[in-house]
Order: sequence, then structure tokens, then C-alpha cells
Amino acid sequence: MPVINVDDLTDKDKAKMEVDQLKIEVKLERALVSKCCEEVRDYIQAGAEEDPLVKGIPEEKNPFKEKGGCVIS
Repeated sequence: MPVINVDDLTDKDKAKMEVDQLKIEVKLERALVSKCCEEVRDYIQAGAEEDPLVKGIPEEKNPFKEKGGCVIS
């Protein structure tokens, strides 16, 4: 898809692009935010046991664990 510089378009072309975009958007199926939030919450809770951000990474599998220490005396 070619890149269009909007600054180079006439007002008529800009209006036509906006109308075309609105025609696309009006066909989209809408959903209630409350229903979507419930679905997202259920999805997150279903995967929480395997999620390293929630459960954490075991020390033996942590690739960022410090390999060793340094003692200065």
C-alpha cells in the first residue's frame, strides 16, 4: 500500500478519505465495555499459573540470574 502525504491532498480528498474510513468503521461489530472487561479478566486469570510476570521465574531457569559474586576486602 503506498504512503500518502495528507498535507499534499486537497480538502475534498481529505473529506473523501474520512468518509471512506467512517463507512468501514460503521460496519464494525460493537461490544459493551463491561462484557469485554469480563472476557479479558477471565483470559488473564486462566493463564495466570503459567505467566512469569505473575508467578515469577524459577531461579534455576532464570537467564538473567547473576552468575557469581565479587567480594572486595
